[in-house]
Order: sequence, then C-alpha cells, then structure tokens
Amino acid sequence: MTIRLTVAQALVRFLAAQYTERDGARQRLISATWGIFGHGNVAGLGQALVEYGADMPYHQGRNEQSMVHAAVGYARQSNRLSTHAVTTSIGPGATNLVTGAALATINHLPVLLLPGDTFATRVADPVLQQLEVPYAGDISVNDSLRPVSRYFDRVTRPEALIPAALQAMRVLTDPVETGAVTLALPQDVQAEAYDWPEEFFAERTWVVRRPGADPTELADAVRAIRAARSPLVIAGGGVHHSRAEEALAEFAEATGIPVASTQAGKGSLRYDHPQDVGGVGHTGTATANELARQADLVIGVGTRYTDFTTASNTLFTGDGVRFLNLNIASHDGHKLAGQPLIADARSGLTELTEALRLHGHRVGDTYLGEYTLDKERWEQRVDACYEADEIDVRPTQPQVLGALDALVDESDVIINAAGSLPGDLHKLWRARSRDQYHLEYGYSCMGYEIPAAIGVKMAAPERTVWALVGDGTYLMMPTEIVTAVQEGIAVKMILIQNHGYASIGGLSESVGGERFGTAYRFQSDDGTYTGAPLPVDLAANVASLGMRVLRAKTVRDLRAALAEARAADTPTCVYVETETSDTVSGAPEAQAWWDVPVAETATRASAVKARELYERHVSTRRRHL
Repeated sequence: MTIRLTVAQALVRFLAAQYTERDGARQRLISATWGIFGHGNVAGLGQALVEYGADMPYHQGRNEQSMVHAAVGYARQSNRLSTHAVTTSIGPGATNLVTGAALATINHLPVLLLPGDTFATRVADPVLQQLEVPYAGDISVNDSLRPVSRYFDRVTRPEALIPAALQAMRVLTDPVETGAVTLALPQDVQAEAYDWPEEFFAERTWVVRRPGADPTELADAVRAIRAARSPLVIAGGGVHHSRAEEALAEFAEATGIPVASTQAGKGSLRYDHPQDVGGVGHTGTATANELARQADLVIGVGTRYTDFTTASNTLFTGDGVRFLNLNIASHDGHKLAGQPLIADARSGLTELTEALRLHGHRVGDTYLGEYTLDKERWEQRVDACYEADEIDVRPTQPQVLGALDALVDESDVIINAAGSLPGDLHKLWRARSRDQYHLEYGYSCMGYEIPAAIGVKMAAPERTVWALVGDGTYLMMPTEIVTAVQEGIAVKMILIQNHGYASIGGLSESVGGERFGTAYRFQSDDGTYTGAPLPVDLAANVASLGMRVLRAKTVRDLRAALAEARAADTPTCVYVETETSDTVSGAPEAQAWWDVPVAETATRASAVKARELYERHVSTRRRHL
C-alpha cells in the first residue's frame, strides 16, 4: 500500500510517529516544530504543518537562532529523549541556524533542522537568496551547516527522504553521536508528490542504549581506584544525560571519594551532599581546585575536559597523577592519556560501586576529614558573598544570586550561558536538584537564556524557570519574549544591568587590554568608550515587548520583586542595576588559571605586566602522557 503525499507532508507525518524509549519510558522524539516561513518553506513545510497540525504542534519563533536555542533547552530538560524540529527558509533564515546548530552539537544535545534550499531542478537559476559558486553547482548556503551538524543530507529527490529521515533519527537518538541534524529541503522537492510506502509512517521506537563496561576495563578501573590515596571525581554533563545522579551518590557514599563538577555537571550531587565539593577549574571553588591539585587519580565521569575544567592543563599537578575516564564516547574516554572505561555513566558507576564494595574499599579518614572541613570553609565564603549588610543600597551581582538562593526550592530551574554570571554561579550557586542548574557553557552563547527558558518551561510546565540575563546578552537576543507572551509561557527573567560586558571587561584588564571596547558608554575625547553610561532603559524595552517588569533599585526591592515574580502566572522580568565599583566586594577571584594569550611585545605598562604574569602561569602547564 502507498500513500500519495508531498515530501513535506510525508516528513511531518513520519516525524509524528517517531518515539524514544529508555528504562521502559516511551515518549515522542519530535514533539513540536518551530518555524519562520519564507519562500523556501512556506508552500512546503508550512502547508504540511497546516495539513497535519493535529499530529505536529507548531510554535512561532522570531529569530531562527533562538528557535534552535528553545529546542535545545527543551531537549536538555527532556534528558535528550525528546526534542523539537526547526524549519526556516533558504537564505538568511538558514544561515541564522548555524550558531544554534554549533551550540547543540558542542553540547551533545539533539535538534532537527529543516532549512529550505534552492531548486533541485534548477529551472530558475539563480533564484532569490541563492549563493552562486562558480566552481560547484551543488553548493548552497546550507552547506555552512555541515561542520556544525552531526548528520547532514540534502534531499534532492522525494524517494531520498526515506533513508535520510531514518539516518537523521538514528543520530538524534544515539547518546554518542547526537547533536544538530540537518535535512536541507529544496523548495521544489518539498512540494513534489510521491507514492510513499505505508510502512514509512508506522510508529517507530528508537531505544536509547545503556552499554555496560568491558570486564577488563572494569577490573583495571577497580585496581586504579583501590591504589589511589587521594582520588577525585569530576562529574560532567554525561551524568545528567544518563540520569546517573543516584548512581553517583551511591558511589560517592560507598567510597568517600569527593565529587567536583564541571559547569555541565553541577547538580550531579546536591550542594549539601557530604561528598560534593563544588565546581572545579577556572570558575571552581577553592575546595575542589585544591583537591584537584593534590589528586593522584582523577575519575572523570561524563566529561570532555575543556580548558576551563583543566585550567588549561595547569590544575592537575599531583605527583604521578593519572586519569580514569568513564564515558560513553571513546573519544572522551581516552583524553589526557587516561585509562578508559567506555560505558553509559549510570551503568559504569553501578558496576564500579558493586565491585569496590566487594573489596570494602573506602578513602582514608584523614582525607575525608580534610575535604569536609574545607567544604565548610567554602560555604562560609559563599554566605559572606550572599549577605547584604545594608538592604537599602544597590546590590552586587553575588547578592542578586543570594536573594534568589534564599527564595527558590528544588523545583526551580535557573538558566544562564554567558558573561560574568557563569563564573559566579559555578562558584556560588547551591544546586538543590539534578536539573536546577542549567548552564550552557560548551558554547557559552550570548542570547541563549531567554529562548532556552521557553524550551525548558515547555518541557516542564510545572517548574519555575528563571533566565538570568546580563545587559550584553539581553541586547543580543530579546525577541523571544514576544513568543513567551504570545503563548502564555510564564518564564521569569532577571535582567542585570551593569553597563557592558563585565566578564570580558575584567578579562581584558587582566591581560593588558585595559577594558577596551567592553563598556556600554559614550566615547571620550580620546576615542575610547569611557564616557558616561548610555541612557538605555532596558526595562522599558522589555515592557514594550509585552512582558511584565518589576524594577528593583535596592536589595530590599530585589527580594520583594523576586518573590512577586516567582508567584506570577505570566512572563515576568525583574530588572536590577548592580553595584560594579572596584571598592565593592563581589565573588571570589578565579581559583585556577585560564590561558588567554597575552601580547608578547607591547609598550603599554599594563600589557607588559600581564605578559610577565602569563609566562609564570604557562611554565606550570603540563602534558599528561
């Protein structure tokens, strides 16, 4: 039996019948489609979504990049078991997908991209928005998505959709391969009819695997852990993707081994768990980083060891330090010349715990006591950062976090991606549940927070979802506020005004750049942007897009506004201008280095001094072989 449909209609019906299953739980793989329509997809996918709207919910976006961010936020909150598709026209709509695709792929989060493409038949050539490449007739702007996609295909014939669609689903549901998947759809092919086999539209379930460890690798891992005197676990995002939080807690409690976390892994243990020692690396806690410097065995679980985590290879400096890497991806399992344990994080941790219990293995009491005391000291530093001696003054950024910390419970989700907030949050935030802390730091993409909050709220409508946004990030991508208002998605936004790029400004100063071009200020006579702050009213801008705004001028105002926003059932923004003068204490300084190369020759004193410091840090770098 066959069914005659257009390519676009067939694709929508196919996507509506795809499911994932893990641990006995089954859900839709593609639960909705975001779309902005132009000539390249309006008559194809646009018409198909009208035709089959009952089977495939549609959401209207305002920016193509932000639609991908919303889909990614939804996918992460859904443990990568469900995601959204995103359709755009050919041309600028398609190229706007590239940043979002890179973010998805870098973070190993599934999203399906369906950009229109130029005519496959080339009956009209060149067409509007066609990139003419003299040496290759088959290149379009969509080819810019190839390097940021885990799978890419251009469907130039109706029958080619069948293998392309199946391959796309395979990659989206593969825990190792997943990321952005792109099916470029020529606009004439989208509208072309074909006789499709009925079986193409049958429900199909993609089982997400949980592979266990190889027995030899497992035995080697047990020996390595038993031989270690001061081991340290580095929990990465793979712990969350695998839902391995309980298995990690059981492993840590059984062995007494402390657990530090990357940005993606924070919340793997609750902040008050005895073995949780906080964030590790350049933005980590003093407790975790001191343990990292002393560790003789680093046990990476679901982490890819970015340079923030390793402090650009200056952090793990203990004598004879070795790495044991539990990871489902072989590529990450072998990093830092590590001993690989290739397995699903939950399966591998369970097997390790059972094997170590047979030997009655546990770290020494002295080691346990030392890091427990250091953990208590760090919590006191967090209290000091959060505390406000005066409540009728402008708050510092850590005090903003402190006010939020005092209000939320384990059901709240906080979302951030870029600026100075990720560093403060990694050091200071007290994660109360496995998915409360939602930091996109693989790509650290400005503009992620608001659309991602919408995606998270769609995946978990019962949760209170906060987008923490700086003024620089806000100005990059505020447009999806309109979507939240349109669909009644009650996200909460904390908009922090500090008049520029605070994070890069501080970094610029430390590397001899003298904060050049990092402040939102008028130009001075010397051409630098060091004049008065710009008279920009971001709160008024938010309100103009339809979102309710609560202005907070003081710590007292802030506490009241946050409580009011949390109770609101409509999209609500708390706007606060923070104290940023050099005399006001903020979060603790970085507890580990990060390599940002400094000018090797310069005449300005700030750059010369920064280079001297840089060379001292570089000399401590080591290659782990």
